[in-house]
Amino acid sequence: MDQTQRSVAAAANPRTYQFHLARAAITDLFNLYLVGSSRQKADDSIREPPNKTQKRVLALNRELPPRNEQFLLDFEQLQTQFGDQDQLRSVTESVLISLVIQCCSHVPRAEFLLFALRSLCSIGYINWDTLLPSLLSSVSSAEVPAGQGSQGVPSVSSTSLSQSANPVSTLTSHVIGSPAQSTIEPSSGATLSLVKSSEPFTTSMNSSIRDNDISNLRQLCCKIILAGLECNLKPVTQAEIFYYMLNWLVKWDHRQQENGECNGKPWRMEKALIEWLHSCLDVIWLLVEEDKCRVPFYELLRSGLQFIENIPDDEALFTLILKMHRRRDMMAIHMQMLDQHLHCPTFGTHRILWQTTPKVSVEAVANLRYSPITYPSVLGEPLHGEDLAASIQRGSLDWERALRCIRHAIRSTPSPDWWKRVLVVAPCYRGSTQVPTPGAVFTSDMICEATNDRIVELLKLTNSEINCWQEWLVFSDIFFFLMKSGCIDFVDFVDKMGSRLTESDHHILNTNHVTWLLAQIIRVEHVMAALNNDSRKVETTRKILSFHREDSSSDPNNPQSILLDFISSCQNLRIWSLNTSTREYLNNEQLQKGKQIDEWWRQLNKGERMMDYMNMDDRSIGMFWVVSYTMAQPACETVMNWLSSGGVTELLPGAHVQPNERLMVMREVSPLPISLLSGFSMNLCLKLVFQMEESLFAGQVVPSIAMVETYTRLLLIAPHSLFRSHFSHLAQRNASLLSKPGVTLLVLEIVNYRLLPLYRYQGKCKTLMYDVTKIISALKGKRGDHRVFRLAENLCINLILSLRDFFSVKREGKGPTEFTETLNRITIITLAITIKTRGIADADHLLYLQTMLDQILATSQHTWSEKTLRYFPSLLRDVLIGRADKRGLAIQAWQQSETTVINQCTQLLSSSADPNYVMTYISHSFPQHRQYLCAGAWILMQGHPENINSGNLARVLREFSPEEVTTNIYTMVDVLLHHIHMELQHGHSLQDLLLKTCANLAFFVWTHELIPLDILLLALIDRDDDPHALPIVISLLDRQELQQRVKLYCMSRGPPEHWLYTGIFKRTDLQKALGNHLSWKDRYPTFFDDIAARLLPVIPLIVYRLIENDATESADRILAIYSLFLAYHPLRFTFVRDILAYFYGHLPGKLIVRILNVLDLSKIPFSESFPQHIGSSNPAICPPLEYFASLLLALVNNVIPPLNSNSRSGSMGDAFNNSVRGPHNKTTATPQSGPANASEGQKAFYQIQDPGTYTQLVLETAVIEILSLPISASHIVSSLVQIVVNIQPTLIQSSNGLHGASNGVGQGSVLPTSPSGGSTDSSSVGRSTPSVSGINTSSFVSRSGYTCQQLSCLFIQACGLLLAQLPPEFHLQLYMEASRIIKESWWLTDGKRSLGELDSAVSYALLDPTWASQDNTSTAIGNIVALLHSFFSNLPQEWLEGTHVIVKHLRPVTSVAMLRIAFRIMGPLLPRLANAHNLFDKVLSLLLNTLVDVFGKNSQPPVPADASEITDLIDYLHHVIHYEGQGGPVQATSKPRPEVLVLCGRAAESLRPDVQHLLSHLKPDMNSSIYAATHPKLVQNPS
Repeated sequence: MDQTQRSVAAAANPRTYQFHLARAAITDLFNLYLVGSSRQKADDSIREPPNKTQKRVLALNRELPPRNEQFLLDFEQLQTQFGDQDQLRSVTESVLISLVIQCCSHVPRAEFLLFALRSLCSIGYINWDTLLPSLLSSVSSAEVPAGQGSQGVPSVSSTSLSQSANPVSTLTSHVIGSPAQSTIEPSSGATLSLVKSSEPFTTSMNSSIRDNDISNLRQLCCKIILAGLECNLKPVTQAEIFYYMLNWLVKWDHRQQENGECNGKPWRMEKALIEWLHSCLDVIWLLVEEDKCRVPFYELLRSGLQFIENIPDDEALFTLILKMHRRRDMMAIHMQMLDQHLHCPTFGTHRILWQTTPKVSVEAVANLRYSPITYPSVLGEPLHGEDLAASIQRGSLDWERALRCIRHAIRSTPSPDWWKRVLVVAPCYRGSTQVPTPGAVFTSDMICEATNDRIVELLKLTNSEINCWQEWLVFSDIFFFLMKSGCIDFVDFVDKMGSRLTESDHHILNTNHVTWLLAQIIRVEHVMAALNNDSRKVETTRKILSFHREDSSSDPNNPQSILLDFISSCQNLRIWSLNTSTREYLNNEQLQKGKQIDEWWRQLNKGERMMDYMNMDDRSIGMFWVVSYTMAQPACETVMNWLSSGGVTELLPGAHVQPNERLMVMREVSPLPISLLSGFSMNLCLKLVFQMEESLFAGQVVPSIAMVETYTRLLLIAPHSLFRSHFSHLAQRNASLLSKPGVTLLVLEIVNYRLLPLYRYQGKCKTLMYDVTKIISALKGKRGDHRVFRLAENLCINLILSLRDFFSVKREGKGPTEFTETLNRITIITLAITIKTRGIADADHLLYLQTMLDQILATSQHTWSEKTLRYFPSLLRDVLIGRADKRGLAIQAWQQSETTVINQCTQLLSSSADPNYVMTYISHSFPQHRQYLCAGAWILMQGHPENINSGNLARVLREFSPEEVTTNIYTMVDVLLHHIHMELQHGHSLQDLLLKTCANLAFFVWTHELIPLDILLLALIDRDDDPHALPIVISLLDRQELQQRVKLYCMSRGPPEHWLYTGIFKRTDLQKALGNHLSWKDRYPTFFDDIAARLLPVIPLIVYRLIENDATESADRILAIYSLFLAYHPLRFTFVRDILAYFYGHLPGKLIVRILNVLDLSKIPFSESFPQHIGSSNPAICPPLEYFASLLLALVNNVIPPLNSNSRSGSMGDAFNNSVRGPHNKTTATPQSGPANASEGQKAFYQIQDPGTYTQLVLETAVIEILSLPISASHIVSSLVQIVVNIQPTLIQSSNGLHGASNGVGQGSVLPTSPSGGSTDSSSVGRSTPSVSGINTSSFVSRSGYTCQQLSCLFIQACGLLLAQLPPEFHLQLYMEASRIIKESWWLTDGKRSLGELDSAVSYALLDPTWASQDNTSTAIGNIVALLHSFFSNLPQEWLEGTHVIVKHLRPVTSVAMLRIAFRIMGPLLPRLANAHNLFDKVLSLLLNTLVDVFGKNSQPPVPADASEITDLIDYLHHVIHYEGQGGPVQATSKPRPEVLVLCGRAAESLRPDVQHLLSHLKPDMNSSIYAATHPKLVQNPS
């Protein structure tokens, strides 16, 4: 370019021109000191300014390089020649970076560059915060071989650099060239490409030379960083340095591995590599040193550096990694609860265990797959997912824990809904596109092994001559479900089962139960495919046939014996029909035996005699079971023929019905007994259900009650395999079915009166509620359709009251509810009961609560009375207490319309009313007047209901829409209560007024059946703040009309346990069953529906309302009158449990006994001494500790998942001991009395529909017992805690007294200064091991089947589970008792103890009880903390709100020992609160306050503590804050929430400086915190 062009360029962009000019000058200056100025004169003409009038820039010209000391003077002289100092600084930094990269392998030049940097730094000319990130970025780019992408480094951008082949030779023969001309100006944080060469660095350079240069470059870079760290760098710079250093260390052997693989020779560390590794470590140590804490040590822990695959043989790096492992392990301890490996679903409660989930809608939460267990990560975080589960090694502790959960599930039979959430389809059945399941934690191998374990367990029970046929039936239902779901690889299952039964357990297969089990599933699609198409089909078939055993039963005519005797023949026949290639392996004798089955069947079907299923002998039952496996279709037809054998009859039309078409009804026969149905093959059951649905819902004839009852019995005996959600199932089968007259009614009746507990067990109540709500929404404004509407509404009431966890009132979650006014009010009551008695399980539900209330209250004007609100949980009460009571306005509206309404009613309801006026009124009256029709009729009665025209009134009410009738009832109640008040003011007698009122209501309800009684009663109890409402309700319930109606219902409906009834059901006449208002023109007959049955959900609500209003005597009387009727309540066990919890502390003993008598006490597993304690004449006396210990032992035996033989807490011996502890041996295993104690085996679902599983029954029974005791919560909690704290020494001493020293381990403490086992006596000198007085433990261990060490740990788990089910009153007592025990520990109150002793003691005391129990040295503190953790793990999210009380009672914390205890108690809670931000902040703030107690600026602990003692707590705080910020396991991108940083920053201000700086990064200050400086929200909004 000529001089003119340069002048033009300079004039056009003077800043760019100055940039190049400055670069040239700086380059010349460094060339002068590095290599002399031999090329300077030759280049002068090139670099001379084009404009002679411009000032010439001179660099001093010397032949020899000047001394280093001269550099600074020369630079300052050059500096004066430029006006833009920022540009000059930027240019200087970029030139320096280029020189560092080029001169790194030349020691003198590298040393000079270091000297120059230090010199420039001394005059403040170097901005380390821009230089170092640019340097690191350039180094990263320079290391990347040509043609490869840059190596990713967190928050670091790389710029590609190219370089000369040999930097040293280049510098000796050439000066540093200027970069290509560019108009881009340098800016902070950006690095320009400074070096220009003709070819890439890697193409002409030997790789070993390159590796050496990289080592030198990193070494020099580390020296520069070390120099920079002497200054105060910004946090973001320190963070960037730290991440680069980590990246270098993690990939230290990347190139060497490549070279080693290429050369085929072993590689040894070079000296240069060792040097830069050490320099890199120096930088890291300097960054994380606790004196400065430039970067938190925690960043090392989450970096993954300790897991690099190839750790170099270097002591310095090994030292760092070892320290990281130690600190990580110490930190992870605070994330995990004591005995966390024992925390496992018990299936004793409806509640799904918590797991952290990302933010999703409430409805989406309902569809998430919840993990029943989690696997702890190295950082202590709970992890789950299919991929993770697949990595669990067989035989590991995690594997055994997973199997423990599955085994317990198979025994306890949780709902299929639970299984579906955790199951994973076996790999052989999965499609190639199926993605891994994030919520699953069990692999098909785990399911397969647990299934085999259960089979072996049942075989052992069978061999012991225990009648466990029921257990086999229950298991076959689950087994069929698991196999059909595809989560068990059938071929693999048979292979492992065969290996097990021929090797380790070859002696136990003595019966044909395994063959029978396989016959149940042989028609499953996956099984048929395996036997037909699998390459191993022959081998699989041979193994299946090898399970056959000849029947050796002592009772050959027993139905089970006959089935097992013929089942091999059935199996051979089925396999023979499946595949010709396997026929040669079949047993000809068994095939021939099949002819006996055919012959029996032919004999049975000779002639026209119908098989009488009610009079079959045992052999016939057994043979028919056999036929169900070989000839399912003929057997199905026979059953269907029996159910229709009574023929049909025509249903005569009622008085109000036009006989337009004939309605044919099946005559009644006896339903099939459940004892017969239970032995049917699953194939026959499926066929029967299908055929019955065809007849019930698609047939032309109204089915008999017998067929409906048999259908429901089938669904009840196999809840896993046969359940279907009826509305969606029928819609899929035939969309038009539900539109048929009668089908919707039949489905509603079946669900409401037969299958409600089944739906709850399946977890389908919410789905059913949404389906029924659609029907209600469509009908509530439709005129005349009252029957379907009221039945659907009653079902919805039952569904809402059955829900015991949080629910969305709308499936889509938006807009007002589609509920009726009645349902809205019921929903509020249900929420109150649920929140108060069971808590809200999930943090997201808490957030949705206000939205849900808004949806309900948007369409409801109701206000609840103060007495009702008094018992509401505060969450609801605070929202509802401010609602305006609009009854005054309603009465005013009535008074304004009264004249018009009375005039209309006079014309309509007078005895001489014109019949034509009815249609005029219906068509032309205003809605605001129609709502007062019943109120107007009430006024016109004047105590003489016969004065009004009941026919017209009935006709009009039937023509109203259902919701209009409801509104009429509510307004009539308000008017009549107002009218009573008005009459009282006029001097009328209250008694006369109430008598007239009841007479009028009797006219409405019974005389002419004008309005539904259940809605009237609900309307009255909702006005309980009126003093006359409840007396009216009591009077109505006392009336003989109602009691006679209820008595008639009980007589006609048979026993409450309908599935056991073997007689013929009687169909009640439609009009008698439902009354005039509901039956009217309807012809379709009822099955189970009745006006009386509609009261089943209402009477419990009346009892609630009476207790709220302190009318306990009336509540007692109502329960006494209707106790037999309440036996028909589908969920009466739940009602008893919840009412005791809801009113805990407010119920007199007499009423409690009355409430308990609602139950069938003979079938509830109450403790033997329980009746004595509730009937005690001196209620102040606390039951003995042995009573509470027996309760806990029952939970250990029946609810807590059994330990397996590989448990780390000790060997259990033979697996048979494990199985004997189950409910099939309740006589010896549980301290229970009554018929339930008989060896009756595992209960089928239909026997325990409420609550649903045996584990739930036992747990909830224990809850009912505790809530019924006439002593305070503090006494109960104190007794339970006393047992748990001292449980191990008590059991051991008892065991020693019987059998000598347990396990040969002495009783002395391992550490002389450690706390003794279970001692809480602060004055104890000898520190002996106390036991609990008042417990006769001689048989406890033997009754449990566990060692005393195992039993002590399981007692802790059982106690925590039990306490978590009790109301919050018990929680507060637990927190106070726990705090007291901890504070009174002798070793914490002994001021003579040294810090070392205390630290040793607290570490020892906080061991998992399962570990401590191995040497019989459990401690009071360890046990109480383990109890709290077991309690926390079973507690719903909302009830965790009160946990801070523990630490509040421990404060002020005056020692590190107590501080550690506080963190150990509350620490594991914080990960669980990751989505409950407010509660997380609350607990975190509390822990920080305890830190201030010990390390505060103004704190004066008895013994000063050093900050180094709590490094693990500091690491934990960093980790859990990142965990909460992520909302789950910490990732590389996890950031703390800004609100948490503010919280920590505020707390840190009160700490001592030596502790404060350890938390300096947990602040919102971007000038001191790497998290704040790199946080997107804080960077965007620095204020």
